[in-house]
Amino acid sequence: MKTRITELFGIQHPIIQGGMHFVGFAELAAAVSNAGGLGIITALTQKTATDLAKEIARCREMTDKPFGVNLTFLPTVHAPDYPAYISAIIEGGVKIVETAGRNPQEHLPRLKAAGVKVIHKCTSVRHSLKAEAIGCDAVSVDGFECGGHPGEDDIPNMILLPRAAEELKIPFVASGGMADARSLVASLALGADGINMGTRFIATREAPVHENVKRAIVAASELDTRLVMRPLRNTERVLVNPAVERLLEKEASLGKNIKFEDIIEEVAGVYPKIMKEGKTDAGVWSCGMVAGLIHDIPSCKELIDRIMSEAEAIIRQRLTGMLG
Repeated sequence: MKTRITELFGIQHPIIQGGMHFVGFAELAAAVSNAGGLGIITALTQKTATDLAKEIARCREMTDKPFGVNLTFLPTVHAPDYPAYISAIIEGGVKIVETAGRNPQEHLPRLKAAGVKVIHKCTSVRHSLKAEAIGCDAVSVDGFECGGHPGEDDIPNMILLPRAAEELKIPFVASGGMADARSLVASLALGADGINMGTRFIATREAPVHENVKRAIVAASELDTRLVMRPLRNTERVLVNPAVERLLEKEASLGKNIKFEDIIEEVAGVYPKIMKEGKTDAGVWSCGMVAGLIHDIPSCKELIDRIMSEAEAIIRQRLTGMLG
């Protein structure tokens, strides 16, 4: 399948594995890229730029296909050493970067000068247009269904994607609620040039996370996510568990007076315990509503091959048949 995204990134299938904390390691990125999609290493999971350089080199040993690096710009007082991370990306020969979080404008000239293509993650049309205006090559449009941070506008993809298609000139992919061939075909019909999958790729054999995490996603339904940190305007969609329930109780009781310090026990430093040790109740962790569509734990190749073959069948048989 050819789309503007496959042409832009030099990949076989219009499927991107989004950056995910303590999930986006070399093993997963290489597996996705080898299967014809675009694998992504998550930069800030690596403690230092030197660690990121090693992870990029490790990925190079596992694939000769294009892969990217996610670099999230956090709204924090003590920011990571972003220039050093960017040096690791450039020196590692990575030509695709997925940016997220705050506006990446100040870092774009350096990335562009090195021939790096940038896809920025956005949760609204206005942010997508800003990304286009500052020179991003593509955007990943995140609907309200997505795991992680869906923004504060609460616009689902059935509305957000066609609105993005009306406004944008650069290519964009649909993110949030993406799991299978139906997701891909629907996204293409709504104007996107491909899909970005996060939660679906956690439940694959190559994802370097504990089996408990994968099983929790398979067991979950579309009703099992919650939105946390809304009062802090840092909304995150997470899989419900006792830690999430505790956090929501704090939000309800403290109301507008809540501070990050009040919920630090549930959110700070929990990912290694969850993803590595399999303690899925240790804190809050991102998961999309799409868990309701995830019923197995295939290899990345099996998953991508299935999506592409079923997408072709939907287009050629179901949709074309309706025109008869």
